[in-house]
Amino acid sequence: MDTKEKIIALRNEMKKEKISVYIIPTSDFHDSEYVSPYFMTRKFFSGFTGSAGTLVVSETDAALFTDGRYFIQAENQLRGSGIVLMRSGEEGVPTVRKYVSDILSEGGNIGFDGRVVTAETGRAYKKIAEEKNGGIVDIDLADRIWKDRPALEHTEIYLLDEKYSGKSGLEKLSEVREKMSAKKADIHIITALDEISWLFNIRADDIESCPMVLSYAAVTEKSAVLFADKNACSKKVSEYLEKNGTELRPYDDIYDYAEKLSSGKVWLDEKRANYRLAEAVKNCEIISEPNPAELLKAVKNPVEVENTKYAHLLDGIAVTKFMYWLKNNIGKIKITEASAADYIDNLRREVGGEHYIAPSFETISAYNANAAMMHYSADSENCAVLEPQGILLVDSGGHYFEGTTDITRTFALGDISDEVRYHFTLTLRAMLNLAAARFMHGCRGENLDILSRGIMWEKGLDYRCGTGHGVGYLLSVHEGSNSFRHKLSKDRPMSAVLEEGMITTDEPGVYVEGSHGIRIENELLCKKAEKCEYGQIMEFETITYAPIDLDCIDPTQLEAKDRERLNAYHKTVYDKLSPYFEGNELEFLKKYTRAI
Repeated sequence: MDTKEKIIALRNEMKKEKISVYIIPTSDFHDSEYVSPYFMTRKFFSGFTGSAGTLVVSETDAALFTDGRYFIQAENQLRGSGIVLMRSGEEGVPTVRKYVSDILSEGGNIGFDGRVVTAETGRAYKKIAEEKNGGIVDIDLADRIWKDRPALEHTEIYLLDEKYSGKSGLEKLSEVREKMSAKKADIHIITALDEISWLFNIRADDIESCPMVLSYAAVTEKSAVLFADKNACSKKVSEYLEKNGTELRPYDDIYDYAEKLSSGKVWLDEKRANYRLAEAVKNCEIISEPNPAELLKAVKNPVEVENTKYAHLLDGIAVTKFMYWLKNNIGKIKITEASAADYIDNLRREVGGEHYIAPSFETISAYNANAAMMHYSADSENCAVLEPQGILLVDSGGHYFEGTTDITRTFALGDISDEVRYHFTLTLRAMLNLAAARFMHGCRGENLDILSRGIMWEKGLDYRCGTGHGVGYLLSVHEGSNSFRHKLSKDRPMSAVLEEGMITTDEPGVYVEGSHGIRIENELLCKKAEKCEYGQIMEFETITYAPIDLDCIDPTQLEAKDRERLNAYHKTVYDKLSPYFEGNELEFLKKYTRAI
């Protein structure tokens, strides 16, 4: 079936269930950013492959809501489908909830799979339906139409040794229980996969590029339950969980467990937990606040910090080798966006050896105008061939046992225009300015975002995304609650006081549709600086080690402080990486980390 036929089939099933509006978000049962193939329902029905978006289908219309990272991509992929693109955040574009309210007829029902919609969102839809004298139909209609739907896969669970995690599962459970006690919570139900995998020091490959375990968890004062696939647990894992006072139960048993709770205080974050689960415990008193594990895991312990720096050392070696290969082979051999992505992925595997696990996300390799699509994905069968002119943006990262990396570099492949050079230099200045920040403890990411974005605003430019996100430790490459952004989402604020040990990306950019896209991304470790009479001063340490392409810079646009910052950064890169290079590669490293 093509997209139009799939929408028709969906409307037929909606009619059978008396559903007027059906909503398909991009999510799994755990409100994950990245999802396994089983959950790619929105992609199946719309044809849009981006990682964020919501499809809304009524009896007569269909609309796809997505954010600024995907406007260009979505417009291309939705063409001819009959689905209208709704550019979320743009002037005059309603929110999904407002749109649903506007199109829902009197007495109409709203349908969705209650396992892939958060409790807060589901209840908002319920209120909209009730205002129109309708109701909610909690049902997964995809199973009826998606005949070759991939299976829900549970891969083998493995333990993350304390030499990597820095803390035992018991220590982490104790920290969570302290937070529960302060809130007088009897039971804490956790649904976020990164939080569960962090809490129990377990990992798996249930989601591509996110080594987490499909699971739920429930924690009480003295015990815990992990809802996961028993067949995925080895004897070693089962014994470890038992030693930590954790009972192992089947994955789907969470709903039966929740329905049997009839009293007490249940800590359940309704911004993360799904609607069906929240409805199952609605007879209990619900404490709907962010899970304590979210902040606990965002503050990396000393072992995680040192490990992560080593992961970035390995990563920097791989990225520098890629840069050397690219610069020396462009125009001599055929290189495509896809083959370039494969090359850097293979380099990480070779350099990392037994330390390396997998890419931390699908590598973005985008040439010239394709780079204007922030999350562009090169199709090996139909992608750009690189020429010795213009620029290539490569956003990539790796999962190592020592941590997770995320780095973006934009490379000149030959002659570049004055506009591209101007935008690159501006992006560099913005990135360096945020990295150099010194601030009082208590500041959040939204207080500092202007240090980067403000340089763009001065020139009448901006970018349709945050400036940076938290990075997990062998979990999700994107994590909260630390971030740099000036606009906060009501659904997920992603805002926290910046604490020592937090790792956040610094990645401003310029994106010009039809022409080019530029991004430079490093990771910043938040640290304590000196104390003064006004309190604790904080600062950042850059822990990404790879050259920034000097061929793209216009030195006349740099202020003295910009040169000092760039030269200091490149000296650090050279000092870190030079022991691992020799011959022509070492000379190349010297050239691209030279002082300007």
